[in-house]
Amino acid sequence: MIKSVRGKLFAGIVGLIALFVLLSWALNWGLLDRYYRSAKRGSLVNAYSRIRRLYEGDAGPLLLELETMERREGFHIVVVDPGLSIKYDTVPDRRAPGGPISDRLPRPGSDRWLTEFIVRTAQDMEGDYVVLEATPDERLKTEFMSLVGLLSNGDYLFLRTPVPAIQESAATANRFFLISGSLMIAVGIAFAFVFAGWFTRPILEMKAIAERMARLDFSSKYTGSSHDEIGALGQSINLMSGQLERSIGELVTANEKLLEDIERERRIDDMREEFIASVSHELKTPIAMIQGYAEGLKLNVNEDEENRNFYCDVITDEAARMNRLVTQLLSLARIESGNAIPEIICFDIAEMARRVLRKSRLVLEERGIDASIEGEEHSLVSADYDMIEQVLTNYITNAVDHTSGDNKLRVRIDSGADKVRVSVFNSGDPIPPESIDSIWTSFYKTDKARTREHGGTGLGLSIVKAIQDAHGNAYGAANVRGGVEFWFDVDAAPEAPETDLDMGVPG
Repeated sequence: MIKSVRGKLFAGIVGLIALFVLLSWALNWGLLDRYYRSAKRGSLVNAYSRIRRLYEGDAGPLLLELETMERREGFHIVVVDPGLSIKYDTVPDRRAPGGPISDRLPRPGSDRWLTEFIVRTAQDMEGDYVVLEATPDERLKTEFMSLVGLLSNGDYLFLRTPVPAIQESAATANRFFLISGSLMIAVGIAFAFVFAGWFTRPILEMKAIAERMARLDFSSKYTGSSHDEIGALGQSINLMSGQLERSIGELVTANEKLLEDIERERRIDDMREEFIASVSHELKTPIAMIQGYAEGLKLNVNEDEENRNFYCDVITDEAARMNRLVTQLLSLARIESGNAIPEIICFDIAEMARRVLRKSRLVLEERGIDASIEGEEHSLVSADYDMIEQVLTNYITNAVDHTSGDNKLRVRIDSGADKVRVSVFNSGDPIPPESIDSIWTSFYKTDKARTREHGGTGLGLSIVKAIQDAHGNAYGAANVRGGVEFWFDVDAAPEAPETDLDMGVPG
């Protein structure tokens, strides 16, 4: 079974050619003989009409015309008068040998049988002539198609042509048609092969394009230039390919965004669960302590004034710890949600660093920490004042809580072309390398016991991260010789104002 369009088209064309040739041959074989007979009958009638029109009783003036008919049509022509005398006969042995044409006229009484046949037939006919389809000639052992007609002067005209000649002509024509038909079929097969290939080439091209489109490959385009239906189909495929490519591209983009959204939601859910668990854990201890010490006070576990004051101090400290935790949680949520948009002003960050250190003076002196500021004495930046103060405060608080060894704390300010870097160094133990990337996560603590000892919540560095992300600036931490250094960048002010360097500081 032929499956390809090219094969079907080729088979169809070859079949049509073969059918046409065979049908034509069959028609010739069955009807050509009849057609030839009908044509010869018409020729006999036409010849009779011409001779009847020109003949006036003497064949001499018509000799050239009669010889032409004889040779061209193959007719045997005889003219007989009513007295059975032959006036003209095209058979050579009935003509006078040699001499002029007039001397070669047939002599009367040369063939008695023929003349009697002609006259008898003429007398029995109803019209001016009669055509006899098959007249046998015993002498020649063949059949003739004959016409007997009456001429205008009363003479009789006899025309005949051999039937085998007609049959042979038909047979020859059939044989020739068989040969030519076979040649036509051979040529038709070659033509059908070439035509089918040419005609189906654009269809095969579009098929290949469609197969690549099914594999989501839209790089191929139809290149045909015809302006027919196939060309229009090719252009439609190109249009469809472009639209599918755009649609699939949009779908892929949307799918990727959806996957990102799903992943983000998953992370948010994980963070939410972790956050809730962390908050619950952080609040559980102070709540339990407040509850325990409050019940102790209520039950007068210890009536000593000093112990009661201790109980009250513990309750106060734990309440303050919870207040700090809630405050920091609210601050972190407000920044991460995008509700806290930085209000950019110009201020001196070196002066801010000095103010934050002055606020921490009592704690620094209590813990014996040697604090200093290095670098630029004045450095103007553009940022949200309160947010950057919180970043600096959280860094210094973290440094105070983790300072050990030499008890050194150093704040350094370095100005660049478009950024100002603030770094806070504290002497002490380094951060475990595996924890460097995790310290910015909410509630992450490298030393939980020490963090709680100093009242830490594990949110300070998370707030730093959120504030820096809101400003679009970098931050980080690194273990350095002798301790740990935290740093953050701030946008440098475009140019220094002409007035007080501390301008922009909220009153």
